[in-house]
Amino acid sequence: MSEQRVHAQSVPGREGLDLRADCADCFGLCCVALAFTASADFAADKDAGQPCTHLRTDFRCGIHERLRPEGYQGCTVYECFGAGQRISQITYAGRDWREAPGTARQMFALLPVVRQLHELLWYLTEALALEPARPLHGDLRAALTRIERLTEGTPGELLALDVAEHRQEVNALLLRTSELVRAGATKDARGRKSGRKKDRRGADLIGANLRGADLHGANLRGAYLIGADLRGADLRVADLIGADLRDADLSGADLTGAFFLTQSQLNAAKGDAGTRLPPALTRPAHW
Repeated sequence: MSEQRVHAQSVPGREGLDLRADCADCFGLCCVALAFTASADFAADKDAGQPCTHLRTDFRCGIHERLRPEGYQGCTVYECFGAGQRISQITYAGRDWREAPGTARQMFALLPVVRQLHELLWYLTEALALEPARPLHGDLRAALTRIERLTEGTPGELLALDVAEHRQEVNALLLRTSELVRAGATKDARGRKSGRKKDRRGADLIGANLRGADLHGANLRGAYLIGADLRGADLRVADLIGADLRDADLSGADLTGAFFLTQSQLNAAKGDAGTRLPPALTRPAHW
């Protein structure tokens, strides 16, 4: 939804592996398969399997340029990691659910499955680009190849997968990666481990005043940072996997080297021209 006019970027060295949404090659799957409820994120209710009223016949969003003012902020923060175009163009070989309505229910059911697999590929690919994780690169490459092969399965094979089991296996590798990457950031000038509290994994920091906070090298995996004030905070080399940044204020914050951070998380947050971002991510248009 949020990347309609941006074509997918292939992962270097993994030809054909697109891990960013390319709505031009998707059959509007997220606009049909997913349910949403009228709230601050969506202007209306929609059942799973029911096309959004703004979905056009060419599978494009009729209000894409006005999603936020029209009350569809939730659409702007959704990221399928390229699952939509894979299902549309590879799994179903370009045959859409309108042309073959008998495939619709199965096609929609595949979206959350393939999205989770592509999300794992995103994190594994990033982990392989992190120099401190070099001792794990062999295991990370093996895991990446294994998950890639799963995405090539038939619809029946994909729906039968125990995705939770595969997530658990990959997560163990990502945890070890995080420890290696953050190790240097939690040491003082003499190379000794700093006594500062850096483990905020799963912490409830909703609405917390963290303005100017030193979170350099912090473990913020799964932390609840909804509406938190992170203006001017030092988030360099912080692990942000799964952190909930909805409406968190990142104005002037430094996220240089922050890892396992996705575009979706940034799109859900607030920021400004002074927010420093990792090079692989882009400044959201609404900042």
